[in-house]
Amino acid sequence: MDVILLERVDKLGGIGDVVKVKDGFARNFLLPNKKAMRANEANRRVFESNRARIEADNANRRAEAETEAKTFKDASVTIIRQASNAGQLYGSVAVRDLVDALNEAGHKVPKSAIVLDRPLKAIGLYEVKVSLHPEVPVMVRVNIARSPEEAEMQAQGVDVMAQVFEEGRDQGGFLEAFDPNAEPGATAEVQDEPA
Repeated sequence: MDVILLERVDKLGGIGDVVKVKDGFARNFLLPNKKAMRANEANRRVFESNRARIEADNANRRAEAETEAKTFKDASVTIIRQASNAGQLYGSVAVRDLVDALNEAGHKVPKSAIVLDRPLKAIGLYEVKVSLHPEVPVMVRVNIARSPEEAEMQAQGVDVMAQVFEEGRDQGGFLEAFDPNAEPGATAEVQDEPA
């Protein structure tokens, strides 16, 4: 289906571009969200007669987004979640969680503005893109940890998981003993200590 874009859309084009997209993408996303209109003669005339107004509205929205982007300078949020000893989260951090954390930090952001490339399923530091306007993205640092103390250590640049494994190795903690002569899949043998 050919559509006329009413605003800039990533990986498609800018305002006024006529692009060919799959029918489902047009019907389910572009047309309902008023990001595009069908490309026929009547709509082309309507677009050309309203082009100046559409571009002015876009410029105003972009200016507002650029002003708001200044408040995101060095923005970061901390999310505390339960996780395994290996650092895997029980569940994942979703867009909704990021929106809630940003709202608590004083940034009003709609769910559609958060761009997650992949689910966040482990503790650590992540850079998440927030698209305030199609032409104004900002990056937010997300610190996912098991406790506020761990979050503080991660913020200072300490690799928490490496430190936990080192402590576990030193203290004979949760790490299993390694027997190089064991059969594949066998567990370590428990040895009796002399009394």
